[in-house]
Amino acid sequence: MNDLRVRPATEADLATLVRLRDEAARWMLARGITGQWRPGELDEGHFRRVMARGEVWLAQSGGRVTGAWELWWEDEAAWGPQPPVAGYVHRLMVDRSAAARGTGRLLLEAAEHRVAEAGRTRVRLDCLAGNAPLNAYYQDAGYRIVGHKEGKPQPGGAAPKSFTLMEKELRRVADGGAQGVSGGIA
Repeated sequence: MNDLRVRPATEADLATLVRLRDEAARWMLARGITGQWRPGELDEGHFRRVMARGEVWLAQSGGRVTGAWELWWEDEAAWGPQPPVAGYVHRLMVDRSAAARGTGRLLLEAAEHRVAEAGRTRVRLDCLAGNAPLNAYYQDAGYRIVGHKEGKPQPGGAAPKSFTLMEKELRRVADGGAQGVSGGIA
């Protein structure tokens, strides 16, 4: 797992991003996690639009794509108007057939480093309120619950959902990286 590399996604990666998202949705459904993601819900156009106003990142290990995430610089639908102090992580996806255990945390750490590189001091995300294991996962990674958003609009015209709003404060460290204030990056 120490050969994990991250890079910005490009137009050539759009089909891979859709595949990752659909496989993650199928994995959740197979484990009884409903209400989160559905296969076929997002297409290449979704990821193209995110790339136009934010960032999409791919992770690779051993020459294979192991995961991806979106990084937004604002998220008014969930957080309302905010000063530019945070980056917003969305759609953290791991290819469970190619990724080693712990890859999700490494992707989250990479997103935190990118946010710090941009000069922002917080990483925010929203998590489906009814998904207790995922809420616990983010809390274990140092995120704290700071609120709830009822009825957040969803991509593709899906019915609005309720989310837990989570935040992690970052601090600068001597080597130029970022580290979470609450015990370090997982």
